[in-house]
Amino acid sequence: MTRRHRPDDDVVVAGRRPVREALRAGRVSALFVDRSFLRAEPLRRLAEEAERHRIPVRHLDAHDLDRLAQGPPHQGVVARVRLPAELGEADLAGREWPGSALALVLDGVTDPQNLGAAARGAEAAGASVLVSRRHRGAAVSAAAVRASAGALLHLPMARVANIGRAIQRLQEAGFWSIGLDADAPRRIDELDPPDGRLAVVAGAEGPGLSRLVRERCDELASIPMLGRVDSLNVAVASALALYVLGPMARKN
Repeated sequence: MTRRHRPDDDVVVAGRRPVREALRAGRVSALFVDRSFLRAEPLRRLAEEAERHRIPVRHLDAHDLDRLAQGPPHQGVVARVRLPAELGEADLAGREWPGSALALVLDGVTDPQNLGAAARGAEAAGASVLVSRRHRGAAVSAAAVRASAGALLHLPMARVANIGRAIQRLQEAGFWSIGLDADAPRRIDELDPPDGRLAVVAGAEGPGLSRLVRERCDELASIPMLGRVDSLNVAVASALALYVLGPMARKN
């Protein structure tokens, strides 16, 4: 399978959970630990795991670690992380997907925090891939990796030029696509998707799905809103849809 390499394959990730997930994913090239935290058990375990895998570990003063982290709270640990290569559009149709694969497709999500949070929910729901726009879409960055709690280092991601065409590629691979649309006449809990592979398509809060993306989806569905607010963050909405619709597509 052909993968497109990123222009910048390394990012600096701060915080114990994202660093731990980066170590689990085998993506860490160097680990930096605040020397004043050396007795802290969680940091000692991270350093020992890095050393077992022959990853360089450096002990820095708090000031130097703050400068390396460049802003986010680092909890005494920072890692230099190699980002996974991205999938290309052709991979969506050509890859051998599990029979009950889940995909999350994001249309126009530009905030790295939303990208990361959506990836975290998708990975927790067992998704096989996350698809987003290459242009006018958030890239995988240190901020996105941190917001995902490291999920973006485990979840395969495709960044594509055209979301409608990417959905078509998934359809060619046997995915049934359901777009989340607040104005859809049916709710997600009222659908009966066919057994097998399923793609949930979500747009950014506010504009939602573009017209061409809505038209490409096999079905549209809304999420019932029982409270006073009339919308959900894209990460919350997509996680809800994956957890509700995923089991429906695996019912047999």
